[in-house]
Amino acid sequence: MKKVLDFLRWIVVSAKGHEFLFKGITTLILASGSVLILIPFLYMISTSLKDPAQIRSDSSSLIPRKPKTAEVNGNPEPLYEVTVDRQVQEYALIKNLPNGLGQFVDPEKPDVIQELRINDQKQLYRWDIHWENYPEAINAMPFWRYLGNTLIVTFVGMAGMLFSCSLVAYGFSRFRARWLNLLFLLLLSTIMLPSQVRLIPVYILFQKLGWVDTLLPLIVPLFFANAYDVFLLRQFFMTIPLELDDAAKIDGANPLQILLYIILPQARPALVSVGIFHFLYAWNDFYEPLIFLHSRQNWTLAVGLQTFDAIYTINTHLIMAISMLMIIPPILLFFFSQKIFTQGVVFSGIKG
Repeated sequence: MKKVLDFLRWIVVSAKGHEFLFKGITTLILASGSVLILIPFLYMISTSLKDPAQIRSDSSSLIPRKPKTAEVNGNPEPLYEVTVDRQVQEYALIKNLPNGLGQFVDPEKPDVIQELRINDQKQLYRWDIHWENYPEAINAMPFWRYLGNTLIVTFVGMAGMLFSCSLVAYGFSRFRARWLNLLFLLLLSTIMLPSQVRLIPVYILFQKLGWVDTLLPLIVPLFFANAYDVFLLRQFFMTIPLELDDAAKIDGANPLQILLYIILPQARPALVSVGIFHFLYAWNDFYEPLIFLHSRQNWTLAVGLQTFDAIYTINTHLIMAISMLMIIPPILLFFFSQKIFTQGVVFSGIKG
């Protein structure tokens, strides 16, 4: 009996040990993935703050830095950390010699020269952050004009999308009619239609209307709903109890009032989630603005950044600075709305 109990105890301990090991490996993998994802972002931040000379000569370093120097005979010379007589001191490199050697001197005693191998010494650096890269990048392009166009397209389009998609989702989730499910399937089938297929007819239509090279082609279509956002809102609306609608009808509310005062307040997490999805899409959209916007004054940030990249290819610090300015708003938006965004994605509905 004792052997059986010992065997069962061993099984339990082994299972717990394997579970702990599995959780540890999983955590390590996720942490490693997070670090890998953050590396390009950290590179973007550091490069946007670097001096162009460092980008050309010290591109491997993520830290914006500059070699430390000291005045020797009136000339700035790079400082190194060297070991002389078993003491670590800061010496200046005044001359490169053949075979990887160099002449080092104490800045306070420039007459005493030490010949040491350069690669064996540690060069000293100091922080060298260039905040002026950001205003320089902004002034190098009509940034505020592009930002205004992007904000108009993003938020006016978001208002139209929320208005139209809420109405359509409300109809599919709350009303019953013949062929309604077939209509919903037909709506969902439009997701599989690539935008490239309808590009030419849509472009010809907007050209006939005189809307090409204006912001209207990027805004007006959003007032006619889209399958993806309608599907998300419909799924959330269906989690709201129908008893609330019945109670509102008893109080004399019509269908539009039920939508405005009952459904939409309960669906705030879903509306925020759909709004965030649209914001990210419209803010980063490059394809449609490139097709419909021809004049430079009508460009959005995405198109302006691409052109800026082509013109200032060698000025990596300016390109990264503009890229940072463009990526900050989506990050802040997600950070401040993370809780309600998560609620909308999981479609938690309301709690009784």
